This record gives sequence, structure tokens and C-alpha cells, in this order.
Amino acid sequence: MLISTTELDSILNDSNVIIADTRSFKEYSEGHITGAVHLDLFAFHWIDTTKEGIENFNKQTQNLLSFLGVTSEKKVIFYDSVSGMLAARGVWMLMYFSHQNVSMLDGGITKWKKENLPLETKSNGFKPSNFSGKINPDIISGFEYVRDNLKNVKILDARSTGEYDGNIVRAAQSGHIPNAINIDWNQNISEDGTFKNDEELSKMYEIPKDSEIVTYCQGAYRAANSFLVLKKLGFKNVRVYLGSWGEWGNKPELPVEK
Repeated sequence: MLISTTELDSILNDSNVIIADTRSFKEYSEGHITGAVHLDLFAFHWIDTTKEGIENFNKQTQNLLSFLGVTSEKKVIFYDSVSGMLAARGVWMLMYFSHQNVSMLDGGITKWKKENLPLETKSNGFKPSNFSGKINPDIISGFEYVRDNLKNVKILDARSTGEYDGNIVRAAQSGHIPNAINIDWNQNISEDGTFKNDEELSKMYEIPKDSEIVTYCQGAYRAANSFLVLKKLGFKNVRVYLGSWGEWGNKPELPVEK
């Protein structure tokens, strides 16, 4: 799920590769990886995980991936400023549609620039496709699944300590999902912007390998980053709670802890 700067540089001219810059349009227009298209994934927050809500998310994501031009043959690479949460969300979305040939640029554009690799400022257009994909229900969770399995699954809160403790309020209720453990997603990333190595990450995520884990944050972006880290460490049974605190914290009937 990770691609190095060297490896990406070697396939820049491959017509079967789609490179998506997930930063803001301002950052994209000031300089991006040669050939990259712009896809601001922050525009696609989703906090309704009722059955109908998930169906609508599936349709919207399918449209978005068609717009991006994804087909089964294409290798898709998302990048961010670092090994960040937006690129991670892109990777998770494609995995959710069973598209395995997807990666995140490790270190993002920060590492790319440091190595003086090719940049451009001209915008690149999309070459839309008719993407279908096959939904993988094993890596997503809605609020009901979390609510009904509070005692059976490990819940990983990828937010800051302040959000977890309830000192920072970003919904009608503050605090965290009961029994959740807090590991801030920022800790996944080294000083150079790449993911920390497996040894360092394993010390942080001392969770039994056979656990089922559900990750969440505020809008399932940071949670997607922690999802990738857990997959990288070999955890098999990991889901992202799509609605995250933006949904849970605004449903007064759901339990919270502080």
C-alpha cells in the first residue's frame, strides 16, 4: 500500500498509472508531481451510516472514482504533503471497492521535493471511466455495528488527546466511544513525513494480532491513516468507522465516555 519516491519516479510516464494529489487546489497549483490530477478528498465528508446513508456513500464514491478514471487495469497512487490522512482516505476508498492496485506515496510531496524530483504547475484533466468495483463490507463500519459490538471489538480513537478526553468539543457531545483506546494518528509519522518503521509502530500498537479493530476520528480521515498502519503491521481484521465522531457525537442516544 506504500510506494517510494524512487519507485513512483520510475513509472511517471506509464499510461496505466493515475496519480492523485489530495491537497488543496492552491497547493496543487503551486506545484505538483508531473502528470498528477487534483482530487480534494476533504470535500467528501460523510457522517450518515444508516443503511441508506452507506448506500449513498457507495454511489458517491463510485461516481468519484469514475471521475478519477479508475479501471481494473490502472495503478492508482494518492499523495499528500506527507504520508497523511487524505492520501490514506483515498487508498482506503479504493480498497473498499476491492481495487488492490493502489498505494500512497510514502513521505508525500515533502519527500519528493527534497529529492528534487519532477514537478509542474499546469493542471491536468481527468480521463473519466465507468468504474464499478466490488464493495468489501469487511473494512467499513457504521454506527450500529460499533454500538452492538462495544464489548467485542477493540476501538481505536485516532484523534488528539484533547478530543478524546472531551476538552476539545467538535460535536453535540464531547469525549469518546466507550472502551476506545487513544493513539493519535500523528504518531504514525516520522519527522521526514514517511510512516515510522514496523518496529516503532508495533511498540505503539500493542494489540493482539487476532483482534478485530475499528478505527475512528472526527470524519474518518485520520482513522484511514491508522487503518493503513494496522494493515502494514499485519492486522487482518480492521474496519474504519465511516461516520466517526462527527456522527457518533451528534447522536444523543449513543453512549460516550470522558
